[in-house]
Amino acid sequence: MKLYTKTGDEGTTGLIGGKRVKKCDPRVCAYGDADELISYLGVVRAHAGDVAAAKPYCEDLFQIQRHLFDISSYLACDGKCSFLPPLEAEVKLSFLEERIDKLTELLPKKFSFVIPGPPAISAELHVARTICRRCERSIVAIEPKTAFDADCSRYLNRLSDYLFALAQVLDKQ
Repeated sequence: MKLYTKTGDEGTTGLIGGKRVKKCDPRVCAYGDADELISYLGVVRAHAGDVAAAKPYCEDLFQIQRHLFDISSYLACDGKCSFLPPLEAEVKLSFLEERIDKLTELLPKKFSFVIPGPPAISAELHVARTICRRCERSIVAIEPKTAFDADCSRYLNRLSDYLFALAQVLDKQ
């Protein structure tokens, strides 16, 4: 099997379900942003393994990448995605909310927005957070929406909070 299909040479791509759309379609942009976030979280995990304070979060970051793969599949779907595994949005949201609550316990009662910078792992998490926010905006721009787009958007909204909290915790440590 060849890696290239040539079906996108004219600027279109296929959604899961078979519909062909332009590569600049908002749905394609949304799952492209999700793909970028998945990849960038891989960079974060690669560097987190070298930082003692960050090592305990590597498994959570891997789990989040897996969640994002599921979300990306639903974003890439033309609405006919009954064959995809259940999204389990509430389970994924609970996972993030539990972690956010634990992280915020480690932060001062009053915290504020920060200018990202050293340590590098904290700065990388802030970059991941901004990619996450872009992905969320891309999901909001999708029309027509599928039944799952709102769940995907909610997850990305919560994920940006998690990434902010983790960046803050690692900055303090």
